[in-house]
Amino acid sequence: MSLAFVNALECKEPHSDEIWAVAWTANNTAVSASADGTVKQWDSTSGQVSMSRPPHNLAIVSLSVSPDGKFALYNGLDGTTWLWDLQADTVVGRHESYDRSTVQGAEPSWSVSLNPNGTTYAGTSSSGNVNIYSANPDSFGTRQAVLTSGRSRHGMDCVHSPDGTRVALSNEAGQVFIFDLESQALTSTYSSHAMCVRSLAWSSDGQLLLTASDDKRLILHDVRSTPSGKPGSGAVATLTGHSSWVLSTSISPDGRLAASGSADKTIKVWDLSARAVVSTLQESGEVWSIAWSPKPPASGTAGAFITGGQDGHVRWWRSAGTGA
Repeated sequence: MSLAFVNALECKEPHSDEIWAVAWTANNTAVSASADGTVKQWDSTSGQVSMSRPPHNLAIVSLSVSPDGKFALYNGLDGTTWLWDLQADTVVGRHESYDRSTVQGAEPSWSVSLNPNGTTYAGTSSSGNVNIYSANPDSFGTRQAVLTSGRSRHGMDCVHSPDGTRVALSNEAGQVFIFDLESQALTSTYSSHAMCVRSLAWSSDGQLLLTASDDKRLILHDVRSTPSGKPGSGAVATLTGHSSWVLSTSISPDGRLAASGSADKTIKVWDLSARAVVSTLQESGEVWSIAWSPKPPASGTAGAFITGGQDGHVRWWRSAGTGA
């Protein structure tokens, strides 16, 4: 089976540099973070900018949006982290994670993830740790815990499980770690990839984790946690077809499909049960970020997603039906 997707919309005022992160919010807006130092919110009907933040002097490298679409957490190349209230269009939190004058052993964040419960956020570091910080505006950036992977390799991505009880970390050496936030314990380690893992995506039920790597592969992991604490079975499928680094991935809200963006300038859509490519779309440059609409697809459709990448454009892609 094949699926058809069409480029239904393109942003009207593109970023002046690469887009490194995108998110599709529950309020049907898109948020993008760029190497030009700006973060923008877009209307998903018109493609127009609805709000934007003044440019930072360095690239914005990471973005995480709350499940209700009310807040966007983003992080700069220098490790400055902001919390943006998307309803009031105000920054309600700012933290300089690199500042060692107030916190001994402070580590500049790279990838950040807002806990779905809204009370904390996670940040990766070059030391292989995940730092847990307060997301409360009154104490924003106060470090609450340090989760140690035991590997002193740069943390490329971190993402909370949908229920907020776990956080996954990937590093430049190709390893993936899962931590339980209540116990602060490292519960699983996967060495499925041979090269850097740049992107992680959880299924909406928290049972699967998809990893995207410079080794040109995506690997699907069973990460179910049982009452006894025994982890899932780990790598259960390898998705191959990209001809260069896989830079980004996302799983559809119904868990049927995954989408991936690559340095080979293509987007691929995968049927997770069949472990097969069902659509390949050509882009004009490297696809650094991809995100499905959080709204479950209508009956008979395959849903929609957004992409951002090398040319600075946010694009909306929608299902156009199925083919033989």
